[in-house]
Amino acid sequence: MLSHNVKEYLKEQGWWFDDASDDYKDALSKLGIEPSSNISLFYSHAEGGPTFYNQKKEIYQLGWYILNSDYSLDLRRSHEGLGLSEKYLPLDSFEGESGFFYNKETGEVVRLTLGKELQDFKAGNLKPQWSDFNSFLEWYFEL
Repeated sequence: MLSHNVKEYLKEQGWWFDDASDDYKDALSKLGIEPSSNISLFYSHAEGGPTFYNQKKEIYQLGWYILNSDYSLDLRRSHEGLGLSEKYLPLDSFEGESGFFYNKETGEVVRLTLGKELQDFKAGNLKPQWSDFNSFLEWYFEL
């Protein structure tokens, strides 16, 4: 469940909708995201445009991106180009040589940069910075 802080912040911004978007929920489900997960709850209820911006970084409104862009290109770049496992979903465009990735098996979120950090992560020497999607959102929105 998303924290009260996250929901209240989204409501204050005018980004929270009580009725979930079934289209977004279905799109996320096709990527293997459990409908009851925090990431699914967030992306099926929150929208302020195709992206959210904070922490000097833009993240996708993932439901929107799956349906309205070539998100498969982002997946291919992450899995083939960066060598990440298919369990990692990109949450942004990886601009500026860093990006956020969601582990759809554990719910963890990791921020990676090219070079040593990416190599350390793939070798198992770097752990995700956020243990769950809600913690990531609280950090991202500075709550």
